[in-house]
Amino acid sequence: MTRILAALLACCLSGFFVEQESASTPGNARGETPLRLGKFSVSLTVKDLAKSRAFYEKLGFAVVGGEQTQNWLILQNDTATIGLFQGMFSRNMLTFVPGWDRDDKPLPDFDDVRDIQKTLEERGLALTLKADESSTGPASLMLVDPDGNPILLDQYVPRPTTGK
Repeated sequence: MTRILAALLACCLSGFFVEQESASTPGNARGETPLRLGKFSVSLTVKDLAKSRAFYEKLGFAVVGGEQTQNWLILQNDTATIGLFQGMFSRNMLTFVPGWDRDDKPLPDFDDVRDIQKTLEERGLALTLKADESSTGPASLMLVDPDGNPILLDQYVPRPTTGK
């Protein structure tokens, strides 16, 4: 019985130390440098913006941006951001905004969407929308994950002067 308990304790501790090491190591399993993708939100395609707004407000979300008369709103709660879009997209999508923090304030240093694009292509990912690499202002790119979920990187600010 003592051996079983000792083995269980050893397994638990080894798992703890592996988790601690991987949590403090930048990059991923392949040793690639992580990309700073910016503010994250889920963009939801909705049928009735007013009904969806009322529903999410009951979950504790509050409108922080958008324009209801233009059929889109941005809502936040304590830790999450969602966008509600009526008649604008065919599917829900993951959205990242390089250059912005959670409060839509510009970041002094971030990974520019054109640099992210170059890295994604180097990693073998196919883009369905590409940013103009010769530009320096706002730009977007889009790709689709293996399950068909669209991912939009939509940068609203110019290329940072301090980054790459």
